[in-house]
Amino acid sequence: MFNSLDLEGRPQDTRVVVAMSGGVDSSVTAALLKSEGYDVVGITLQLYDHGAATHRKGACCAGQDIHDARNVAERIGIAHYILDYEERFRESVIDTFAASYASGETPVPCIECNRAIKFRDLLTTARELGASVLATGHYVASRRLSDGSRALMCAADADRDQSYFLFATTSEQLDYLRFPLGDMTKPQVRELARRFGLTVADKHDSQDICFVPTGRYTDIIGRLRPNAMEPGDIVDLDGRVLGAHHGIAHFTVGQRKGLGIASGSPLYVVRLDAASRRVMVGPREALRMDRITLRDVNWIGDGALDRAVGGGLEVFVRVRSTRAPQPAWLRGGNGHYQVELVAGEEGVSPGQACVFYDAPSGQARVLGGGFIQSAAAKNAAVSIKPRSLAEAMRG
Repeated sequence: MFNSLDLEGRPQDTRVVVAMSGGVDSSVTAALLKSEGYDVVGITLQLYDHGAATHRKGACCAGQDIHDARNVAERIGIAHYILDYEERFRESVIDTFAASYASGETPVPCIECNRAIKFRDLLTTARELGASVLATGHYVASRRLSDGSRALMCAADADRDQSYFLFATTSEQLDYLRFPLGDMTKPQVRELARRFGLTVADKHDSQDICFVPTGRYTDIIGRLRPNAMEPGDIVDLDGRVLGAHHGIAHFTVGQRKGLGIASGSPLYVVRLDAASRRVMVGPREALRMDRITLRDVNWIGDGALDRAVGGGLEVFVRVRSTRAPQPAWLRGGNGHYQVELVAGEEGVSPGQACVFYDAPSGQARVLGGGFIQSAAAKNAAVSIKPRSLAEAMRG
């Protein structure tokens, strides 16, 4: 007989490690599992120097949040450990974040944190503690399939769905992970927090870039990758110089405001060329891309990726976390994959993720995804392709 976590055995005989960030979601996850009788162990990761971020709203994994996680653990009566992951986080997330911006990309550090820290290093620690599963407060769902494996699904609360940030989760990791909040709404979670008497019930949600204490990510990039802050030219689609800038790290594809140039019609950032330090701008129609080349593709759909793709697999893709999934074809094989967008997309930026779903809405299944390496329009007049990360790091 299976318990509520899809495991055989009684809850009291099942140890669960809960990743506790100090926010309401992970706190409710721990309290809920404890109330069901599980042997719960809370782990909080200190990921960066918390001194400057202690009093900043929206910070996580530092300062006040560690204090809150400890208080919640004490309130619900579970063991709680704080692990210093600062060096790992700096190497895997912060350094990669800065290098990505220096190469003309727009990275998503939350994806790398989940992939390299929470679902790799923390998962290993959970196993060492004898836990049967690692549970988190992410808004995604997990379903058992007929063959015993698990599928990653979108959350019931579409406004809170975090599947975009978890596309890199592997099938092996999914077997060990549980997401108890996947079928709940945020108001339901806050109500549970009040019912459990948790002081974090009305706490603000954490921001995406949690390790930027001032809110200015360019401060970190300038310190770690000074070349990304070197001045350069702002040019039009024909290469004519329209103005100057103070570093490509200040820009992202699709950006309209803050260009610092006068124009009779709206201009948008269309491309970033790190090698020449050029920011290319153009009209809105120049942002529309139809073909996306991917790198580091992760597949968690049925069967092997190349067999599933065949001559072309119809999927729905999300190219930014705030965008709705759009119809597309996934093509390629042997490590080289492209997405052909049926209706095109604006503001496709290298460094962002392109996530595959089996449906455009609802609790669709996540089939995997990859990082955007480059993008091109059908007429190939404009393409978006930054220089390689290796080049940027050498710079």
